[in-house]
Amino acid sequence: MLLIALSGRYGFHRDELYFLLAGRHLAWGYPDQPPLTPLLARLGSELFGATPTGVRILPALLAAASIVLTALIARELGAGHGGQVIAAAATACSGYLLGNGHLLSTATFDLASWLTVILLTLRLLRTGEIRWWPLLGVAVGIALLNKLLIVGLLAALAAGILTAGPRGLLIPRPRTLLGPLTALLTALPFALPVLWWQAAHGWPELTVAQGISSDGGAGGRLLVIPMQVLLLSPLLAPLWLTGLSRLLRRPELRWARPVAVAWVALCLLVMAGGGKAYYPIPLLYALTAAGCEPYAHWLREHRAKLACALLAALLTSALAALPVLPASALAVPMTVDPDIGEEVGWPELARATATGWAAIPADQRATAVLLTANYGEAGALAQYGPALGLPSPYSGHMALHAWGPPPTTSNGPVLLIHPAQYPDLQDHFTDCHTVAHVDNGHGTANQEQHAAVVLCAGPDRAWAELWPLLRRN
Repeated sequence: MLLIALSGRYGFHRDELYFLLAGRHLAWGYPDQPPLTPLLARLGSELFGATPTGVRILPALLAAASIVLTALIARELGAGHGGQVIAAAATACSGYLLGNGHLLSTATFDLASWLTVILLTLRLLRTGEIRWWPLLGVAVGIALLNKLLIVGLLAALAAGILTAGPRGLLIPRPRTLLGPLTALLTALPFALPVLWWQAAHGWPELTVAQGISSDGGAGGRLLVIPMQVLLLSPLLAPLWLTGLSRLLRRPELRWARPVAVAWVALCLLVMAGGGKAYYPIPLLYALTAAGCEPYAHWLREHRAKLACALLAALLTSALAALPVLPASALAVPMTVDPDIGEEVGWPELARATATGWAAIPADQRATAVLLTANYGEAGALAQYGPALGLPSPYSGHMALHAWGPPPTTSNGPVLLIHPAQYPDLQDHFTDCHTVAHVDNGHGTANQEQHAAVVLCAGPDRAWAELWPLLRRN
């Protein structure tokens, strides 16, 4: 209910605007992702309305599912009712879950799908029953519809099993081969269309991943674990540290030790590859679940202390991850998560663009083109532009490049939105001058604040020749 109540407080996030736009061009893949999140954006907008609240109902439900899944993991690891309640409460108070439940993003579905894979892996490790393999295959296949990153989780879990056992689960013998084979066969119907699309288009997700790696730098690699602690909530650290210790040291939980090893392995993999710090967090939730049972006994005598700690975690997490503060007071939470500022100012960007469009002579607008620097701006203009008389935008960014170029007859003026984001963009157009600037009205220092709206006489060459040069990942 908290997520739904706050869902319309600011506005769409740039990624949500992109997903809404991609949802109108459904495909088996996009340069930066498989098809599931754009499909959820389209489904949410059609079921509940193309508003921030409408699009965010499904993420809120996925967040609720993640809370339940963490409690089930705690039960799988031997927690009684009290431990399961603590696991659910800790998850509900964590900043990462609140942030993902507030917005529609690929990470929102990833958290629920990864927790499902972890739960089924634990069930398989505990029971050794072959019947869990097909369900695990289905869970992995569905996760692949959202992100190829699930392969990293599987690699980390495999490393955990090979390191901590039972190694026989993965050694190819006739008796043990049937389980993994059934998992593979049940995953293939979901995975093949996505993998085929990626292969047919030159594996663009790998190109995007290389860009993420190069942007992270050495400093980002060193912050992988500290950022996870911060994103989850420092106040919850005693739970997952206890869980890590229990899985590594308690004989009765030896069978679940691969999950602890997997978290370490995935952290090392992210550090080496330069991935984003939040990638291993679903495993951190599993460690949190593992650490809750000891606190269930402690809870009987210290209920007030635990309640205060969870309340403090909820309040600090909400301030950092949810639109609680006025939009004009986002400077502090943006130091932790700059993305929260990307929910502010999109209608204002559309209005500034409309001002620029009005500067084009009426008899030239039929052949004019609206070109944005990034997918968030294009999504905002697709969302808010029609009511302001704006045409459909074009962009060379991510999936939008495949939806262009403009028609050959569109050889009139070109209105560029935020060309400074890619300094060489304006070089491809002639007689350019600034006609408006974006002001979100709150002083929020996000990417689009003070962005220029630039009117140019036209492109310096034919669109067919220019379009390949405008591609950006």
